[in-house]
Amino acid sequence: MNRLFKGHFLLMIMAIAILVFAAACAPDEAPIDDGSDSDSTEENGDSNGDSDSDSEGEASGDGEISGELEIQYFVGGYGDSWWKEVISDFEAEYPDVEVVEHAGASINEEMRSRWVSGNPPDVVYIDGAGSSETQMVEDGQLMNLTDWAGEIELEDGSPILDSFIAEPSDFDGELYSLPLVFDAWGTWYDMALFDEGGYEVPSDFESFMSTMGDIQEGEGIEPFVTTGQHPYYFSRGMLYPAFAAYGGNELLADIIQGADGAWETDEAVEIMQGVEDMVEAGYVDSGLGALNHTQSQMNFLLHENAFIPVGFWLPNEMEGDTPEDFEYGFIPSPMNPEGEPMAIVPDLRPLAIAEEADNPEAAKAFVEFVFTREYAQLFSEHTGAIMNIEGVDLSENPNVPEYLIEANEMINDPEQVQIYYKPHPMSADLETPLSDSLVSLLLGNITAEEFIEEAEEAAEEYRDEEE
Repeated sequence: MNRLFKGHFLLMIMAIAILVFAAACAPDEAPIDDGSDSDSTEENGDSNGDSDSDSEGEASGDGEISGELEIQYFVGGYGDSWWKEVISDFEAEYPDVEVVEHAGASINEEMRSRWVSGNPPDVVYIDGAGSSETQMVEDGQLMNLTDWAGEIELEDGSPILDSFIAEPSDFDGELYSLPLVFDAWGTWYDMALFDEGGYEVPSDFESFMSTMGDIQEGEGIEPFVTTGQHPYYFSRGMLYPAFAAYGGNELLADIIQGADGAWETDEAVEIMQGVEDMVEAGYVDSGLGALNHTQSQMNFLLHENAFIPVGFWLPNEMEGDTPEDFEYGFIPSPMNPEGEPMAIVPDLRPLAIAEEADNPEAAKAFVEFVFTREYAQLFSEHTGAIMNIEGVDLSENPNVPEYLIEANEMINDPEQVQIYYKPHPMSADLETPLSDSLVSLLLGNITAEEFIEEAEEAAEEYRDEEE
């Protein structure tokens, strides 16, 4: 399946903005966050009254949804105001349920011991640093939702599985999560700086290299920055689109799944050689190894760099630090060959239920409660981003920023942009060693050839572990 989007995406992408969960800002990420300055919170909801629900619960004898419901959600670039409103509404709808929130920028690390010990929260929003949907599936931590999801309907009666903009992750035909947030990685720049300096907005790798050379000479800076502490930002923001543009969905899937010889293909070799060329030309920030995602974004806003790969949550996450004269510009990462469309690989932030949930019925009620077009509208209002639900018309929203309008026009022009599909996120068991090697390449400590050798070794070890 080459294209993920359905017809209604033409309207919905205009709502895309900045994004409520960011991982480690780290694409690996919704917004991905390093967790350095936000604590987790636990809040108890109201538990009075009776529920009108027909669903079965655990804690009452009359078939009502009740009891304690623990929800874990990462707080990054999207903030937490949407979650607060949804949870409050859920408690009003199900007054016999007491919701306990586990939230914050470092919540994935804080809750790790509970997942490992078999005492997880009931519902988990998978986003941010330290989270991996694929790893959780491989470890047997998530409930199989395949049959149940087929029964879920939106408020108008349409099946939820037919109502996603981008389809759920597929694990050998099984479904373990529902994609809540739609995001897409790309490359950001300051339109005001480009207008003032007369710099060309790149449309392919050749023009990307040319523009970075012009900026290096004109501004006296290293044009490109990313976070060395979260290398998956570069993988997801730059390499995934490159693999798709050069080798289509097949190469992208082979890389993500650790297929034998994927890194040694002519396409992958050419892409990684291009990365080495960026480093050798002095276009990549030589200090990126010490930068977390917020530091790299701050350097970008201060014009210490001119390009950064991040998801749509960037403007929202950095709202308080954005200079008044800064004008966000977004393009699909220009890693594609000359004359070929730029590539976008959608990135989803899913909602899942723990396999060992103490209150699975309340967990199912909450997940079903969240997936409505009403809350999709609210999500855009709170975050400037979009939920992964089609048919939500945001075209009349006066708060849609100009860069989104331009991005919408570009993304929906097939001569400029091609949409590609990945089967599921890369496993942390594979992504971690690849990330270590990638930082070494970006710092100029190893060559592209050496990186490819290390990447193939990491993929082989991953395959051996999976057998």
